Formats: sequence, structure tokens, C-alpha cells
Amino acid sequence: MGITTTYDDHVLTKASEDYLEAIYRLSLDGAEGDGTVRSVDVAERLGVSKASVNKALSTLKESDMVEQSRYGRVTLTQKGRDYAALVWRAHRALRLFLESDLGVDPERADEEACLMEHVLSADTMGRLIDYLERQGLDIPE
Repeated sequence: MGITTTYDDHVLTKASEDYLEAIYRLSLDGAEGDGTVRSVDVAERLGVSKASVNKALSTLKESDMVEQSRYGRVTLTQKGRDYAALVWRAHRALRLFLESDLGVDPERADEEACLMEHVLSADTMGRLIDYLERQGLDIPE
């Protein structure tokens, strides 16, 4: 299957990608069912202050990745959803590889996958995902 993307150059910083990924994952959890998330939930997930989230949201809004209602709820734009989905898929693929092929313990694999997902090119990620699929491994949700 592979992964193709126009985000090969990581147009966002590592920090912005982390915020985008957190918003995406919270929207998948779907507590509200409408795809929106609260900035306080993003702060809690990332272990940062609400002020840090608000600053990051400003950057993500400027990049057309998120929208924010006047009541503060955050929604990913289609561009933001697509980008975040790629980052989250890369995270899961890297974590799976580190655990299954290298025997890294799950907690460390998760931490290191989070670091690696921000620097690998789309080509390398595609090759890793293809490799995992050839091994018969499905990338978990």
C-alpha cells in the first residue's frame, strides 16, 4: 500500500506536529461525537499549559490546519486531518517496527517513535510501512 504525501518536507515543526497529532487522536476518541476537541484536553494529553496550546493553535490556524469556534472548541480542517493522519500512522508504524522487529519495550518504543516520526521522509516511511506489510504485520489503530 505505501504512504504518499505532499508533507514530505514536514512543513510543520515537531511541536506543531505533536499538537496536531494530539488533536487528531482526541477527535478519534470522539467524546463529543462531532470531531471537536477542547484545548484543555489537548493540554492534558501533552502535559503542557493551556497557554501553550493557545499559542500552538494560533500557528496551526495560520497554517490552515485547524479552526476554532468562538467557544474554544477546536476542529481539524481537511488539510489538518490529512496531515495529522500521516503523522499518527507514522507513529504507529515506527512503534510497531521498534517493538516487533527490534524488541524494544512498548513504553520506550512509543517514546522513540514519537521522536522519529518527525524526521523521516515520506519515502522512508512508505518503505517502512511496505516492509511491515510484507512481514504480515498490520499497523494498529
